[in-house]
Amino acid sequence: MLVSDLKLFGTSQTPPDNLICPAVELFNAAKFATDAKAIIESSDRGNRRNAFVALLKDVQNAGRKKIAERFKERPFEARPTTRSYAYLTDVIVTSTFRFARDILQESPSDNSADRLSVVAVGGYGRGEMAPFSDVDLLFLTPSKITKRSEQVIEATLYMLWDLKLKVGHASRTEKECLKLAREDYTIRTALLEKRFIAGTPELADALHDRLLNDLFRGTAPDYVEAKLVERAERHSNQGGQRYMLEPNVKEGKGGLRDLQSLFWIAKYVHNVDDTADLAKLGVFTTPEYRNFEQAEDFLWAVRCHMHLVAGRATEQLTFDMQVEVAERMGFVDQGGRRGVEHFMQAYFRHATRVGELTRIFLTALEADNVKKAPSLTDMFRPKRRKKLKPGYLERQGRLDIASPEPFFDDPVNLMRLFQEGLRSRLLLHPDAMRAVTAHLDIINADFRAMKETNQIFLDLLLKHGNPERALRRMNELGVLGAFIPEFQNIVAMMQFNVYHHYTVDEHTIQCVSTLAQIERHELVEELPLSSGILDNGVNRRVLYVALLLHDIGKGHPEDHSVLGAKIARRICPQLGLNQREEETVVWLIRYHLLMSDMAQKRDLSDPRTVRDFAKLVKTRERLDLLCVLTVCDIRGVGPNTWNNWKAQLIRALYRLTAEALETGLEDLNRQHLGAEAKRLLRDALKGWPTKDLRAETARHYEPYWQGLPLDVHVRSAELLRDIGTDDLQLDLKLDVDRDVTQVLFVLQDHPGIFSRLAGALALAGANTVDARTYTTKDGFVIAVFWVQDPDGAPYSEERHPRLKQLIGKALKGEVVPTSALQSRDKMRKRDSQFRFPTSISFDNNGSDIFTIIEVDTRDRPGLLYDITRTLANANIYVSSAQIATYGAQAVDSFYVKDMFGLKITTKSKQDALEKKIRAAIELATERAQA
Repeated sequence: MLVSDLKLFGTSQTPPDNLICPAVELFNAAKFATDAKAIIESSDRGNRRNAFVALLKDVQNAGRKKIAERFKERPFEARPTTRSYAYLTDVIVTSTFRFARDILQESPSDNSADRLSVVAVGGYGRGEMAPFSDVDLLFLTPSKITKRSEQVIEATLYMLWDLKLKVGHASRTEKECLKLAREDYTIRTALLEKRFIAGTPELADALHDRLLNDLFRGTAPDYVEAKLVERAERHSNQGGQRYMLEPNVKEGKGGLRDLQSLFWIAKYVHNVDDTADLAKLGVFTTPEYRNFEQAEDFLWAVRCHMHLVAGRATEQLTFDMQVEVAERMGFVDQGGRRGVEHFMQAYFRHATRVGELTRIFLTALEADNVKKAPSLTDMFRPKRRKKLKPGYLERQGRLDIASPEPFFDDPVNLMRLFQEGLRSRLLLHPDAMRAVTAHLDIINADFRAMKETNQIFLDLLLKHGNPERALRRMNELGVLGAFIPEFQNIVAMMQFNVYHHYTVDEHTIQCVSTLAQIERHELVEELPLSSGILDNGVNRRVLYVALLLHDIGKGHPEDHSVLGAKIARRICPQLGLNQREEETVVWLIRYHLLMSDMAQKRDLSDPRTVRDFAKLVKTRERLDLLCVLTVCDIRGVGPNTWNNWKAQLIRALYRLTAEALETGLEDLNRQHLGAEAKRLLRDALKGWPTKDLRAETARHYEPYWQGLPLDVHVRSAELLRDIGTDDLQLDLKLDVDRDVTQVLFVLQDHPGIFSRLAGALALAGANTVDARTYTTKDGFVIAVFWVQDPDGAPYSEERHPRLKQLIGKALKGEVVPTSALQSRDKMRKRDSQFRFPTSISFDNNGSDIFTIIEVDTRDRPGLLYDITRTLANANIYVSSAQIATYGAQAVDSFYVKDMFGLKITTKSKQDALEKKIRAAIELATERAQA
């Protein structure tokens, strides 16, 4: 055969329309023909293959570079980009196959058994490819594969692998395809999206007809059910939440796979070739299909940018990736928020729309009896159905509107619809949801001012026991943001940190849901204090409204607590709250972080802490409301955020403040509390001689008696009883109720002891959550550290010997903390984009005898050691440290005195100390990033 007769010049198919650049810029057929002929004519047989692969590599690299350049210029042009990558792949696959068949084999075959068809399947078959998507190929043969066909397939694959393509492949006959597709829905789906690429087209055409007539026809219900089960399992594997901090763009809830599943089902059921046909069929309205297109374009754009940033296939939108993709797509810092937060808000809004479209589509399938009613419907359907009010009907197990036009003549009906949904315990039918979104314009100033609409809204919160269901649906449909315009700003708003697991609106709904769960007595064991407060009675209107609005001020440069309080002052009268209720809601929102901050960042054993908190709270009513709001707020942050350690801190602050408000603030003094602690110790040590008891109670200063519980006083007394000047006493105790391990040190005092002990614990792998040291009058120090393992769990008793051994080695100097901790301080790439500017403050009002130094910065294993070592080198005595962590952020508070036992009051001393602490942190940060 003459070279001029060979068809080696890319795909025989017409290039698709609307590529990211002209097709000739991706593949110049004339130039390729010339270069290919030169290779074939000048190279010997042994070099032809390698030379041809090199030629294809040049085409591939040039094409990829051109697509990437154009996509960078037009970062939202996803469809032209994915088509361009698919077209470039077509050229490479076709050229490779023809070279393997016609050149490497040298002579064509007249044997019909050697016929071979190359078919693209899966996403490649659909003609959509991200930069590093898999290339899924089916080599289709008329009968059992011949030796020649096997050689062609093998040569094709090896050349494609040399081009670093990730090829998924199968070699099958038509009969085998049908058999396997009947047994495996994944294979069936892949074949659903097949596309002929090269070889013998008649084989691909015959397979198409057989699949359509012998397999697809009449099996739609089974296929739909299988894909829905697969979808549910996929969501479960991805965490089940649409608002995951680091979503999987392809497989996650609201991601590309959900949209693709809709298309697969539509193609299977309706035999459509384009998603635009869904609107023609009436499955989607024109605006809904526009949402489908916009979501698909956005998600594909994100995925393509991710591949290009990573230089490989990646689907998880990690924190570091979010920042880079946001920059590539043109999102910038503005309005007090980072560009990445604006980007992720857009992402989550598209993910929400995907959920809405899925719901609409599946309900349409139900109406056509293509799929069974979802089990979720049965979960909400009461055993004894309540009769629906006039104007409503039940359709497919859901609440629908009998006749939309007269229904919305009364604007209040828009709000009544959600009320009826909760009353009847029926989910809303998608047609009812469509009607709501079509009539959002009736929610205007007059609607918001109507007494009845506001009363119904409050009833949704207060009267049906599951307000989160109504709020979530109202939020998804845009009703909540229209009714409370300020709420729209926080819809799908992401906070770029690892502490908050949900968007701000979802966090708010989670908080309301937690409150409802407490009221339903579902969390009595986990939250006994909050459950008891609610059982004793509080103003529920105030509590629910405060929770709903507590974060509404986020997303602005101004402090969100202050701005939220201003917004609440406007909204409360609208909702019908009286002046006293309004003042309480405003106060709760203004100070909704107060109890959490005081409990986690201040020393509760210092009487001044409780005294100051009680002065701000003023009344038992506010204390009760703030306590419940705080608990709901922390639990609403995300799974596992609430733990026993935080629980005991909140309970302790509540109990101390309640006692102070009841008995008077004058009881909060060290002398009074110290006398009681000594009495309890004498009772606990009744077996001790009077002389020894007197010596024990006399050897400690007053802060010791206030700062530690009775069991530590007893254990410390035992360890101190016969201690020598060179002895080190170490005792570990598991505290299951607080999820911590208590580490008690008793040894001779010397400068920098706190830092040395903190370093030893850090070397042992323990994370300190609280710590206190007390010096006795005879020169010993009692130090108590409350620690957890790196996973946030206490050390079990069987792990205590190993922990003791590690601590002992560090204290003996066998390991030097400064150098040993360096390897643990290395920052992970995914955490590198978080911004935690170091803030250092000095407070001389929060304690009567100590200066409180608060350091707010990025958390890392050696942080506590670095700060306390710096303080020790500056001759600063650390009495206690409260460690609060919020994801990758740490707020460490140190109660300190100078070398003369005085507060640090002069500005020059504070500035000098701040400079040293900041320098130590910056040095460690540079080391961690190196």
